[in-house]
Amino acid sequence: MLPNIPHTDFKRVIIIGAGFGGLALAREIAKREDLQVVLIDRNNYHQFQPLFYQVAMAGIEPSSISFPLRKVFQSKKNVHIRITEVHSVNPERKSIQTDLGEITFDYLVIATGASTNYFGMKEIEERAIPMKTVSEALALRNRILQNFEDALSVDNDDQREGLMSVVVVGGGPTGVELSGTLAEMRHFILPKDYPELDFKSMQIHLLEGSKDLLGVMSPEASAKSRKYLEDMGVIIHTEQVVTGFDGKYVTTKQGLRLRSDNLVWAAGVKANPLNGLNPEVIVRGGRIKVDEYNRVQGYDNIFALGDVASMTEGKWENGHPQLAQPAIQQGKALARNVWRVMDGKKAIPFVYKDLGSMATVGRNRAVVDLPFWKFQGFFAWLTWMFVHLMSIIGVKNRIMTLINWIWSYATYDQSLRLILRSKTIAQIVDKEEKNTEVV
Repeated sequence: MLPNIPHTDFKRVIIIGAGFGGLALAREIAKREDLQVVLIDRNNYHQFQPLFYQVAMAGIEPSSISFPLRKVFQSKKNVHIRITEVHSVNPERKSIQTDLGEITFDYLVIATGASTNYFGMKEIEERAIPMKTVSEALALRNRILQNFEDALSVDNDDQREGLMSVVVVGGGPTGVELSGTLAEMRHFILPKDYPELDFKSMQIHLLEGSKDLLGVMSPEASAKSRKYLEDMGVIIHTEQVVTGFDGKYVTTKQGLRLRSDNLVWAAGVKANPLNGLNPEVIVRGGRIKVDEYNRVQGYDNIFALGDVASMTEGKWENGHPQLAQPAIQQGKALARNVWRVMDGKKAIPFVYKDLGSMATVGRNRAVVDLPFWKFQGFFAWLTWMFVHLMSIIGVKNRIMTLINWIWSYATYDQSLRLILRSKTIAQIVDKEEKNTEVV
């Protein structure tokens, strides 16, 4: 196969990854018609990661937080999208190697993001449920709902408790938000769906290796989120480091042993650098060391941004937080610098503007840390909803998400509790052949 990207007299910029940073960069530099932009991703859509947990808990549809890349760039003839896997970069040949073949570049931007970090624990990697993509969020939803179906048929309390109980590892925003949503489902929704089950036996455990939840936020936010979760019946274990999961029991380094068939892993991420770069530029967490212009150290025409980039700036000695805002800001700043250099001007060093952090714990409960104000409760919950709603790409997606939120709030219900199993074409063909043979 060949990528079949037309050759032009314009400089070619390849952007690998259509996450927050890559998409922000592509949308900005695509405004210049004297550049050829090649956007590469393994999916043909952008994913709004902060709301993955709501897809997993049947709160919103996957399509509401996903947006087709080709729709974003419909009017941009200088943007070429290729859906493929990138394996390596060859700096000497100024090219990347993909499943579609070799693609050359004048400038390369690596925005490959981060994936789940299991810290080398193979047993947990094989059995735990991650939540870093829409597909994984759907898999978690299927798993949780199928377990309740199975719990109706088992004949002993131990099996039933294992199927119904959930252990969430990671006390960051994802772990806190997921635990709160599970607690609300246990109280308002699941008893109506499964009246034969006793939900007193459903335990929700949240494990965190440090002493505080939401460690990246203020002490007020950490304490308040803990109180919210405990009031909702979530069992919180801090200073507990998970070391094993055999499919039935979760064990920690400190000796804790919890019965559950379901381990949701939200405990950390690791960057996805490309093969072919000088190993010396790969630093802690797999991130790529860049200068204040997002240029990979030692290369003039290769850049990195977002979760995969490690830029030392001010108090961010180990790189900026692996969140959406730093990626978006870096993407836009790099685009402006591309324009400045093309116009014969000097590039401007990147400076991260911390806009704050927030997390929701459930209905009417959230915590918000702004640079000038920290608050919690109902107004924080409204603020969280507004910010996330406006950050979703596409008017239709925003409307659909808002409708789902209003419906859930008014009815104490979520109408998307569907178990959707994928079936490959090969499986369908094989089944049809077998049916034909029987006939």
